[in-house]
Amino acid sequence: MDLGLTGRAALVWGGSKGMGYAAARQLALEGAEVVIAARTESSLQAAAQALSAECGRPVRYVVADITKKAGREAALAACPQPDILVNNSDGYPPGDFRDWTDETWHEALDMMMVGPIDMMRRVVDGMQQRGYGRIINIVSRSVKAAHAELGLSNGARSGLVGFVAGLARQTVRHNVTINNVLPGAFDTDAQARHIHKLAQQSGRPTDQVRQSREAANPAGRFGRPEEVGALIAYLASQHTGYVTGQSWLIDGGEYPGTY
Repeated sequence: MDLGLTGRAALVWGGSKGMGYAAARQLALEGAEVVIAARTESSLQAAAQALSAECGRPVRYVVADITKKAGREAALAACPQPDILVNNSDGYPPGDFRDWTDETWHEALDMMMVGPIDMMRRVVDGMQQRGYGRIINIVSRSVKAAHAELGLSNGARSGLVGFVAGLARQTVRHNVTINNVLPGAFDTDAQARHIHKLAQQSGRPTDQVRQSREAANPAGRFGRPEEVGALIAYLASQHTGYVTGQSWLIDGGEYPGTY
């Protein structure tokens, strides 16, 4: 299937590792001109070099923090007219809501809701004028199946999904779609940190926590980042102009609901 991504400009946040890297990789393999953004230059440089070598086309990078106005401006200076925007940011480690201060909440909201919404604000009009746009937010399964220890993510990411539900219906007639990807447990550095924190809290060995979490999934394993990358490339493609405002679960069937 030709996804129609050749020459499309793509800006991928968190593109140096994990699911962001996988998304950048698949978009570049499909012919998009990709810029990856994150906070750490060393990991960005290594990722851009690896992606460029594998994909046979230059993948550029920009050091930028999605929670900061200056970071969002720097990202758009590096990719001024993106056809594809992938919003992706770190989450917070598990914890008890009694320990979260106002400052913690504001940091979480800036990271997982306000920053991505401002990125949409900055690019959506240009996408509509050009007649093509695909915005994909990497969110979390926790917006459908909340975990008490992930309350910061439950709250902030749910706010982002709620916002998208309204905006996505306004832009689709201009061939600009906005969708969310809701990953479950994936084999990433973020998942390793999550498991380490749960092991500390429970007093169980890290390997035991990991094995029990994998066994509990109907697929019997964690997801592979490239599986998310493939889904994002499809949602970014020319074939999804009639798909908008949706939240795509990708969790091995762990979510127990019918709807």
